[in-house]
Amino acid sequence: MQVGIVNDLRLITEALKRIVAATPGFEVGWTALDGESAIQKYRDHPVDIVLMDLIMPGLDGAQTTEAMMKIRPCAILIVTATVIGNRELVYAAMGKGALDAVNTPDASTPEGAAELRRKLTTVSRLVRNASKQPTTLPESPFSRPSASSTRPAVAAQEDHAPALVGIGASTGGPQAIATILRALPENFNAAIVIVQHLDRQFVPGLQRWLQRESKLPIRLAAEDDALHRAGVWLADSENHLTVRANASGALKLHYTDEPLDAPNRPSVDVFLESLAQLCGIHRCGVLLTGMGADGAAGLMALRQAGAPTYAQDQASCVVYGMPGVALKLGAVEQPTLLAEMAARLLEFSGQTTKPR
Repeated sequence: MQVGIVNDLRLITEALKRIVAATPGFEVGWTALDGESAIQKYRDHPVDIVLMDLIMPGLDGAQTTEAMMKIRPCAILIVTATVIGNRELVYAAMGKGALDAVNTPDASTPEGAAELRRKLTTVSRLVRNASKQPTTLPESPFSRPSASSTRPAVAAQEDHAPALVGIGASTGGPQAIATILRALPENFNAAIVIVQHLDRQFVPGLQRWLQRESKLPIRLAAEDDALHRAGVWLADSENHLTVRANASGALKLHYTDEPLDAPNRPSVDVFLESLAQLCGIHRCGVLLTGMGADGAAGLMALRQAGAPTYAQDQASCVVYGMPGVALKLGAVEQPTLLAEMAARLLEFSGQTTKPR
């Protein structure tokens, strides 16, 4: 795979070039010292992955990312001196289409180079999966034999279980999620569980960032958490997040490592299909902007189970991958404008107007 490198420091650029060249399956397509020249080089010579600096003279990493994604979507990995120190700009860039972020590697140590190589490998897998646009439903993860598949289904009960909104997102997801949460009231009459494709080390920062955008309390999803109305849970593991009903009918969160070969961890498909398996509960599925097709099969399973399903409209998506595949497969009747998604969820929860 070809990699573009954008960094205003020549020393860092050379270090990144050496790491990319030494990683099997990758080669440097071009380098750029600023955002403006990177945009032109990307227009003339598209690459598969871009390693994007965050703070540069002229256009910063978020602005450059936005411009590149408008030319044609690609996998952009933010490389910055301190992800934690620059987290506001990191999430701004992710809102414009960056997939993930990594600290600038110390090329003099094996550990520094290894982390970037790991990220490159993960992103390249997402790029390959994104190029495979299914025309039929993929195999359901829940149809595979597993230790948990023999576990008897338990029906949720109205008096124990809240209404449930399941949201899946990838490329550009943080900003789309924030747009929805801003418009929901603090007494929203449902629980919300979110699976966002993101390296686990950045999930706590995303939780803090989203909390500033939302009136609802946002928690990192932990094993066996009980769901309740007016709460938001964010997947916080490289294992798959699922929802299941316990013996009393209450809804609890559960992590599983199966299926082991899922290209996305956590998988939106696995999550939404766990919602489809629930009985006796008012639930819906929402699929937001993202590269690839993860979530389309899960959304279809929800629709076939009689649950409302929503997919973001193309115009507001950073990448019209996941929602587009869902529409193509018939998992939704029609796209929903992002600006109207909160209103649809209020209707779903029985709150037809936003309380004052």
